[in-house]
Amino acid sequence: MADKGIPSWPKVTIRLYDAHNGEVKIAGRSHPVVDQDPRQAALAIVADRAAQLGRPIKATAVEPDGSSWPLVIHPDGSVDAIAPETGRRGGGGGGKPVWPVYVAIGVAVALLAGTLTYLLVFRNRTPKEPEVVATTLPPLPEPSIKPDVFNFRPVPSGWSNNAGWSVDVMPNTTPAVAPDGKQVAFITPDAKVAVLDPNGKVLWQDKVNKSSKSPVFTTVDGNQVVAVVSDDYLSYWPREGATGKFIKLASSTTVQFYGSSPLVFNKEGTFVVTGESLRPIDAAQIPRRASVMLAEGQQVLLAAYYGPWWLLEPDKPIAEVKPKSPPGSTGQIERVVVASAGRVLVLWKTKTENVIPVVHSTKSGDPVAICAQATASNAAGAKWIPDAEGKVAAWGTCVISVTTNKIDTIAGFEPLSAAGGRVYGRYNTSGAFVTAGQKVPKSVDLNMARPWGVAGNRAIILHDNVIYALNLPPG
Repeated sequence: MADKGIPSWPKVTIRLYDAHNGEVKIAGRSHPVVDQDPRQAALAIVADRAAQLGRPIKATAVEPDGSSWPLVIHPDGSVDAIAPETGRRGGGGGGKPVWPVYVAIGVAVALLAGTLTYLLVFRNRTPKEPEVVATTLPPLPEPSIKPDVFNFRPVPSGWSNNAGWSVDVMPNTTPAVAPDGKQVAFITPDAKVAVLDPNGKVLWQDKVNKSSKSPVFTTVDGNQVVAVVSDDYLSYWPREGATGKFIKLASSTTVQFYGSSPLVFNKEGTFVVTGESLRPIDAAQIPRRASVMLAEGQQVLLAAYYGPWWLLEPDKPIAEVKPKSPPGSTGQIERVVVASAGRVLVLWKTKTENVIPVVHSTKSGDPVAICAQATASNAAGAKWIPDAEGKVAAWGTCVISVTTNKIDTIAGFEPLSAAGGRVYGRYNTSGAFVTAGQKVPKSVDLNMARPWGVAGNRAIILHDNVIYALNLPPG
């Protein structure tokens, strides 16, 4: 069988709502999808997570009519159907048909109402700078933290396989590294949220539910916090470790962190977080053609497939943002592609078949970075991968220095993840990474373990439910 030997975690569900809208849930975390081909876009999200784990992932795809297909999605984007209980593969001998997808190696992301992977991208890095101080939380038994050696896969370029520290994490969860690299958060196997400094010292801990998902560094009320979502609660703590706040969630509630702040939605509506409360946005003001994208503080970003976008805050009228067209365009939007904190990515029409990819400011609509013209299909399929540190981002072959907004076009480069000021990906047939202003990618092993972040000078790697904090080489 196609799924033989593949772990059942993380639990992945691909749900299609109509011809343009869908949702991917990975380990309980929602990834909304709005695209001309939502199947392709959904598969790309799952394939990227598979690439991070270095193995295939099982998934269940659900059509708008409720019919479902079990799948295996590989890191290269290829898809296998899991044979039904009769033992026959889908589509043969009267068995269940294979999910109707168009699959190819390097399947591409299109419009994501939010952004990829588990990455906290272009976050607002200017809230109050946290000071790591002694915790006010009650003392708890500390997890076992010890030096180790990572020999399972090639290590990230520039680091050794010696781990200054390592620690077990709860299965089906991943670590989070603060954008400033000063803290690492994770869920322990005995259901605690723990925050360590770059040297592996426990700064603070608190108990969480056993159903808790991976922690996230985010902001609430302008303050930097560590947030954890469980089946019943959204919990968050100041980064310095003071007593947390706990918000009861209704059943079937989804919390996403694509913007600088949490966004909560369920059958009752869409909400932003303040204190220990959820504030609803006025659903009557949401344009019929708009999709909810993300939250930044108390503002919710909404966008239409063909533009424009809007900002909506509780108890305030909706504000439309009209993006400014780039030179060489016809002034018409081909499509809104993706959004992340502070940024909306748009394809603009030209008088030819090409489009102009432009990164816009969420609030003003001004162009922040203008990429080279590309065909509409290539541009729509390009992944948007910014780093959390605010140094570099890549939109397909367009590599952007975030501090200067200067771009370099690197033909053949396909971004996959970002950490520590690097964008990791594929370059022609090999693995590679780029940094801001680097015109030629540096080749690395395609199977190299890509870091979740860099804490101090250590690369944070996850393998088989163990975090490894890799040291720099000696000397």
